Amino acid sequence: MRQFLLSVTLAAGLGAGVSAPLAAQDFSPVVYVNNSVVTQYEIDQRIRFMQVLNSPETGSAAAEKALIEDRLRIAAAREIGIEVSDVGLEEGLAEFAGRAGLTTGEFIQLLEQNGVGRQAYRDFVKAGVAWRAVVRARIVPGISVSDAEVEQAMKRVIETPRVIQVLLSELIIPAPPGQESAAMSRAEQVTREATSEGAFAAFARQYSATPSRDRGGRLEWMSVENMPPSLRPIILGLQPGQMTPPLTVPGAVVLFYLRDTQGELRPGAKEQQLDYLTVTFASLAEAQNAAARATSCGTLYEMAASLPDEQVQRRTASQGAIFADVAVRLATLDENEATVIGRGAAADVVMLCERTPALLAGLDAGPVASAATDGETVTEADPNALPQRDAVREQIFNRKVSLAADAYLAELRADAVIRRN
Repeated sequence: MRQFLLSVTLAAGLGAGVSAPLAAQDFSPVVYVNNSVVTQYEIDQRIRFMQVLNSPETGSAAAEKALIEDRLRIAAAREIGIEVSDVGLEEGLAEFAGRAGLTTGEFIQLLEQNGVGRQAYRDFVKAGVAWRAVVRARIVPGISVSDAEVEQAMKRVIETPRVIQVLLSELIIPAPPGQESAAMSRAEQVTREATSEGAFAAFARQYSATPSRDRGGRLEWMSVENMPPSLRPIILGLQPGQMTPPLTVPGAVVLFYLRDTQGELRPGAKEQQLDYLTVTFASLAEAQNAAARATSCGTLYEMAASLPDEQVQRRTASQGAIFADVAVRLATLDENEATVIGRGAAADVVMLCERTPALLAGLDAGPVASAATDGETVTEADPNALPQRDAVREQIFNRKVSLAADAYLAELRADAVIRRN
């Protein structure tokens, strides 16, 4: 298994594709989108193109949907005066090919070897370039990310265990020269029909070409660190009970099914920094009355405005640095919740203002530095390091833009006149 995994070098973007001759040029209309038409030839070409890209959906319906949306993207761009220039298109073609480490010419050659004409590639990229410009013009100006959103996202990162081991099942379908298309078709059948781990295991016993087939493709627990870097994001993008799209490697098409995961929190993730307010009142009754009336640290502070400064203390400290009697009470409180601690004749009202993971306080420490053998200093990524706030802000921003763009595209489709021939 380990030797095989080392050969999995593709990411989700580009696979080896399936060798096929150029499709027959059937230009009959299939669907009309406003004043534009989508032909059968375009659908056939998009299917092959999606196969080369290892798209999880490569059927006729998926290709037709993608082409309809491309027509809507181009129309939306033209409506606001955006036309893709020749220079802009060439840059887009080069950028997309570069994701596979190829030049535009090399990528087009690969596509043609798999039955995809260069025009299908140009149309696909043109729609993408046009839509990017539409999104920048219409959607990006209205998107913002607050500091509170970033803080909440950072807390979720800390509170979410990192996956360190995965329990996989494998299905490896041989694809010798000339049989790549048949192997891919079989893998797509598994993708459609294996809706449970048991069903996947049955297919593995039937089709897989490795010793694990006798176990239904089931593998032992595997450390994420031992997986090829290109495969990690694909597996970590799954939830237990999901499988990868068909992945092509030399001589085979591969599917992985994620059965379970094991994770652990980052070191120090359970440590907290507490922001709390302590107000000392002259009597227990006054303290109890204040605790009952205060709805936040702000209101409690206002209620204590007439008291001497030494009786009103707001502190921020780690749990271990707080006196035990107060720390025990704070452990039971939610934010803006108060409790009363008797102090002889007097009494303290203790209110929790905010509970923050202690790791956030050390967020700006940066990566760990180490010395290289040639004497130069290099930086190494710390697997326990948190993402920088700017990176998290950008992720939230991009997610909001993507959701808004999808919603706008759905609106365009709802308003369009779409009819089949």
